[in-house]
Amino acid sequence: MIRDDIKAGLVSAMKARDAEKTAAIRLIQAAIKNRDIEARTGTAPADDDVLVTEVLQKMAKQRRESIEMFEKGGRTELAQAEKSELAVIEGFLPAQMGEDEAKAAIAGIVAELGATSVKDMGRVMAAVKERFAGQLDMSKASGLVKGALA
Repeated sequence: MIRDDIKAGLVSAMKARDAEKTAAIRLIQAAIKNRDIEARTGTAPADDDVLVTEVLQKMAKQRRESIEMFEKGGRTELAQAEKSELAVIEGFLPAQMGEDEAKAAIAGIVAELGATSVKDMGRVMAAVKERFAGQLDMSKASGLVKGALA
């Protein structure tokens, strides 16, 4: 499980006295803990790795946006700090599908559901999210689904 990998990563970072990595992993654990608290009020996903992967993907997206903004603002030291956090976060994310693999999977779902137009995009995206939540970035998947249905 990804949670176990994160805990083991924290222990190894602490033993290595890597302050930046330790801080980044603690941020990850705090975000996961917050998501767990939110999930108590709603229905928790059946697979814990999906929940953790969602949190990690959200954190990675936030870091990428911050890096872009810091670089535009000329704050290279802050951008570098965000890049190091992003590297730690991406280290715990499961392997993502390649673009060709994703296109093939989406084409299979489109054919299976019998989707023919952009009006069916909601159904297709729901099926894609259900099957490939941790393996595929949903923002990229949206563009691929739109392309497959156009």
